[in-house]
Amino acid sequence: MKNGLPANRDPFAAFMCDEVSIDTIRPIALEMGWAAEKVAKGGLRNAVQSLSIASSPAILMVDLSECGDPLNDINALAEVCEPGTVVIAIGQINDVRLYRDLLASGIHDYLLKPLQPAQVSDALKQALAIFTTPRVVPGEAASPHICTAVIGTRGGVGASSLATSLAWDFSSTHAKSTGLLDLDVHFGTDALALDLEPGRGLADAIDDPSRIDSLFLERASTYATDQLAIMSAECSLSKPLLTDGTAFVQLQDEFRDAFDIMVIDMPRSILVNFPQLLAKVDVVVLVVEMTLASARDTIRLLSWLKSNAPEAQILIVANKVQSAGGEISQSDFQSSIEHTINYLVPYDYKAATTAAKLGQTLLEANSGNKNITPIHELAKAIAALADGEEITPEESADTSLLGKFDLKSWLSKKPDNSKPAKVRR
Repeated sequence: MKNGLPANRDPFAAFMCDEVSIDTIRPIALEMGWAAEKVAKGGLRNAVQSLSIASSPAILMVDLSECGDPLNDINALAEVCEPGTVVIAIGQINDVRLYRDLLASGIHDYLLKPLQPAQVSDALKQALAIFTTPRVVPGEAASPHICTAVIGTRGGVGASSLATSLAWDFSSTHAKSTGLLDLDVHFGTDALALDLEPGRGLADAIDDPSRIDSLFLERASTYATDQLAIMSAECSLSKPLLTDGTAFVQLQDEFRDAFDIMVIDMPRSILVNFPQLLAKVDVVVLVVEMTLASARDTIRLLSWLKSNAPEAQILIVANKVQSAGGEISQSDFQSSIEHTINYLVPYDYKAATTAAKLGQTLLEANSGNKNITPIHELAKAIAALADGEEITPEESADTSLLGKFDLKSWLSKKPDNSKPAKVRR
């Protein structure tokens, strides 16, 4: 093999329907050391005729612009292509469903006309990387990827602060390559917490999911450290979130391939509208506060997660816990939600202020502070999964499930008197 390409086959060939596309591809082919005459006139039909009497190249670009039924016609190409050929399709139809169907049929990528030189160059380099990237030796088990979703039961409980701290701890303390995805596209604060500009990566992915691949992920992410990358957005408030969730699912798949651990800062609205995102989540960190409203929503979310993410391990973190106590005691809260609080994080105004002023995560800015130890322990438990170990969550000090009253039942019924009757369910 030469440069990873099969020695007994041509490295590259392209069959284009129009001169403009040919003129775009030829200079790039020359830059990559391939013959210009390998970019020929004619689309898919010409490709099928040529390859039926000659061996197929390692990398093939084919124009589908003249195809009436691209998916059906691509099957004819598959019959004449040798196994291992990397096919990049070119077309004029901008349709996510077609893109996904083409990928499912075995096509490596699908580019839209008019072709841009940078777009073609990136696609060819990615195709070439398939041959040059070292393959995993059989028997060498890779460490499992762990996807963690951090969800706050209420606004302001500190879910984003916890998400950024976990991501930072995974990448620094545990030396795991970590990807942080902030799905609050209008009001996300994860980049802000890391003192970074949000960038346009996530917005571009939502606008055009067909662009999402490993190279896009690398270029669209912002790197806080060599081991920690973040993708977020700060979309205009005049631009509503218009997506069917395809971009989020594809990003999740790319993050899975690129990082040891992925952390998704997932707003409740995203959770409800795109439940398919939970299908590949390994751990759900539910961030709660010990209030009546949070207890109600924790009950609802636990029920929802049981139906939509039955395989995910759920860890409950009570954040901003005050020594004076909250609306509900810990034992009553646990009794009402029928689940143990795994970690208690004390409220520490000084620690939060220090982190904000330094533009660092809560953990990074407050090394040695005992109040943040539970976050370290949470990160340690989740990181154990990435090392192939069983997760061993902590249990908070007060684990009694014997509450003074059944808050869950109380929430489902309006009392005959007293002020709490006004609480909306």
